[in-house]
This record gives sequence, structure tokens and C-alpha cells, in this order.
Amino acid sequence: MPGGTAGAIVHALKYAGWSGVAEGMAERMARVPWPRDVVQERSMVVATPLAPARERERGFNQSALLGRALASRWQIPFVSDCVVRARATETQTRLTPEERRNNVSGAFRASQNARERLRGAHVVLVDDVVTTGATLSECATTLFESGARIISIVTFGRAPAAGDRAH
Repeated sequence: MPGGTAGAIVHALKYAGWSGVAEGMAERMARVPWPRDVVQERSMVVATPLAPARERERGFNQSALLGRALASRWQIPFVSDCVVRARATETQTRLTPEERRNNVSGAFRASQNARERLRGAHVVLVDDVVTTGATLSECATTLFESGARIISIVTFGRAPAAGDRAH
């Protein structure tokens, strides 16, 4: 988790069920200055999917809440069914960078109707926090292999990984 107030907000969203903070988080994420070409050609927002069991446990996918709010602000579609979890993964919170990559390898797949929607698209992939980038990289690879032309990534925060030299 990011530290300080940002870390507390992410923790409250993910683990305390404070889904209402997603709107404020997305408002701040929407302020990120994007290059003009990205703003002009981004065609959809896609959230990093959760495993169904984890989503049932939380009652929501925090990345989807952020993605919907961002898409609304940017006035582009939020597409919730392009990428799905192919299998559940262990929580990444205590894994090293290499363990994280192995943990999410093959964890995502494109849905049946994804190829048509993704063909040539500039997709903005959303997650709450990036640590090593393993999850986002694996998800982006799935999008790219399914026809997306460009994948831009936006997160609320950056957390140190267990294997980082400085915390």
C-alpha cells in the first residue's frame, strides 16, 4: 500500500468496505495530465479483474469502481467484460517481485466477445495500486494479444514491493 493518507484510503476501500471513497480517488486520478494524443484516442476504460471469490468477499471490485468513475469523467465507455480472471491467485501483498510475476502468470484471459471490441483500441487499464507491475503487465498482455493497439495504465498509488531495497 502507499503510505500515509493515500495508503489509509486504499486500505479502507479494499479491506474495510468503504466503496464510497472510490469517487474521490477517481477524481484525483482524473487530474493526471495525459498527453494530448492519449486524451484524443483513448476509447475505453478496463479495470483489472478480481477473482470471483475475492469479489464476493469484498462485495465489489475496487478497480472497477475506479474505472467506472474515471470513464464517466472522461466520457468514454467503461467495459467490464473484456478481461476475466482465468484462475484465482494468492494475495500479492507479501510476495517478492519474482513471486508476483509467477503468481499472476496466465491468470487472465480475454472474454469471448473481447476481440471485436478491442481490435485497434486504445485501452486505459485501471488498478488501485501498482507495486511491481506484475498484475498490470499480465492484464495488459492479455489485452494486447486480444487486439488492443495501445494500453495506457493509471493507478491511484504506488506501493513498495517486498523485494524493494528501500521502503
